[in-house]
Amino acid sequence: MKIIISEAQHKRLFEEEQQVLHIHDIKVFGGWNNLKRYLELKGNPPYRIGGDLDLSFTSTRTLGNLQSVGGDLFLANTDIQYLWKLKSVGGSLVLTNTSATGLAFFGDLKYVGGHLDLGHTPISQDYTEKEIRDVINVVGNIYL
Repeated sequence: MKIIISEAQHKRLFEEEQQVLHIHDIKVFGGWNNLKRYLELKGNPPYRIGGDLDLSFTSTRTLGNLQSVGGDLFLANTDIQYLWKLKSVGGSLVLTNTSATGLAFFGDLKYVGGHLDLGHTPISQDYTEKEIRDVINVVGNIYL
């Protein structure tokens, strides 16, 4: 059995499938773990967070399908493996004391509106500021 749909219907279905879930503040969910559970129940959709996200000193290994953070993103002293689908951070990105290695670690990240702190990471030892800026548009300082 074939189902024939119009181009407009196809476009609408595709756009609904690609919608990004906007989360103003994770406090609404009672914290990061509850937000992760909620996203799992929703089928792990792409999502963005409007304000700051502070996951420092947690066992966080992945951000899932997080595409953007409107404010600062603190990942210092975490077990983060990659930044996966993250495309932009409106404020600063702090990766101090993580095992961030290689420029592939940044994944889709193209913009950081504040500072990028890579202190005490393998990236800080292996790459220059220019090499990092060639991959990511960092408005503020880069701390190696």
